[in-house]
Amino acid sequence: QVQLVESGGGLVQPGGSLRLSCAAAGSIFRIVAMGWYRQAPGKQRELVATINAGGARDYADSVKGRFTISRDNAKNTVYLQMDSLKPEDTDIYYCNGRIYYSPTGWNEYWGQGTQVTVSS
Repeated sequence: QVQLVESGGGLVQPGGSLRLSCAAAGSIFRIVAMGWYRQAPGKQRELVATINAGGARDYADSVKGRFTISRDNAKNTVYLQMDSLKPEDTDIYYCNGRIYYSPTGWNEYWGQGTQVTVSS
């Protein structure tokens, strides 16, 4: 059906920047929304940022002013530009997509996760 493939995680020093990418591939009829969530061991997965088909964005309070979500509709790809990173941003980041695979059928999909570590 549909796969979400993430890239761009890694190790960065506090105050640094990273850019995550997530490409949706497969039987895509229409993308409703895509976004990023993060999860630390033993904790619930939490919203980081989302962007819908109309371009409306939503951010967690903890990342407002530091992270920017964007999308390239032609490439079915969503990006998360993360600036002014803090150690507390260290987590596994998961791409999420609400995607129609047919005119009437849709699912919620998840990427495999990419590790972001902010440490000196």
